[in-house]
Amino acid sequence: MSTDRTRPSGRRDQGGPRSVPPQRSRRLQSHRPQRPHQWFAERLLAVLSGQRPVHWMLGHTIGEAYDQLAELAPSTPLGSTRGSRPVLRHCRGAQPATGVVEAFASIAEGDRVRAMAFRLEQGPDQRWRCAAVELGGERLDAGAPGPR
Repeated sequence: MSTDRTRPSGRRDQGGPRSVPPQRSRRLQSHRPQRPHQWFAERLLAVLSGQRPVHWMLGHTIGEAYDQLAELAPSTPLGSTRGSRPVLRHCRGAQPATGVVEAFASIAEGDRVRAMAFRLEQGPDQRWRCAAVELGGERLDAGAPGPR
């Protein structure tokens, strides 16, 4: 009987588990953490397309931004058209002042491309929060019908 408890019983070879060097993909090597505006663009897209409920943004918005989203979300202005799901194509941000990021994103909905702009502000707790949202050049005001 074998005294080596790491090998299954009946195994006679002396080799243990083979060491295989980890393969690193190019994507993993160049992976950087998402910037705040990229993270917010994904979240705003999920809410405005109806994939997530508006309360998902609770605590991530300040001022009237949450009220704007709450009024707009039921109409899903970035909702699926002809079965295609909207996708975030590009997202870029600029920092006009310390603690402020103004960002824009392009969103593909089937054969249509829409623009979304938003402003992030960093609070005293160092967390980023959305302060304003615009879609397709029209401000998303509470009570106003969304663009279609």
